[in-house]
Amino acid sequence: MTAEYTVDLFTTLDGFAAPKAGTWGGYWGKESDAWLEHRRRQFHVDQHMVFGADTYRLFRHFQDIGIEPDPWVARMLGSPMTVVSSTLQPPLDWPDATVASGDAIEVVRRLKTETDLPLRSHGSVSLNRALMAAGVVDRLLLTVFPVITGTNGDDPIHRDGPDFDLELISSTSFDGGIVELAYRPTLHT
Repeated sequence: MTAEYTVDLFTTLDGFAAPKAGTWGGYWGKESDAWLEHRRRQFHVDQHMVFGADTYRLFRHFQDIGIEPDPWVARMLGSPMTVVSSTLQPPLDWPDATVASGDAIEVVRRLKTETDLPLRSHGSVSLNRALMAAGVVDRLLLTVFPVITGTNGDDPIHRDGPDFDLELISSTSFDGGIVELAYRPTLHT
């Protein structure tokens, strides 16, 4: 048994995963009803989520300050979850969440053999950059929002990462110019 590991990232056209603090929000104001419904369907299937500590802390902060998440985000955060961290200590104050310390690559390799559920990570850019470089990512799902954030972009998705060849698995367009691209990544040698 080997579970598929999907990296799920939101990006601007110029490759940024997030806006600088105090600027545009997470969907850059471009979400559409059709895209949100698509996301709900994606998270209707049981999955095991994998997050890095910073992404976990961000979602935890949103919950602590009372931000009501979109239904797909609520479903994602209600899924079984492993947080890969050397700084967080168990137990986490989150239902069905565990902390895994140690090498992230080994943690994900172990999870791929131990779970019957597909593995998915949303965000966790630096964690997933390392996992892609190690060849443990089976599927890269990029949601490209129709914006360029040259002055307001933060956290370039591919900064300091290796080169990859990408085999296109699927592409879907949504109202408002959002495009979802699914790839099978292979380290370029």
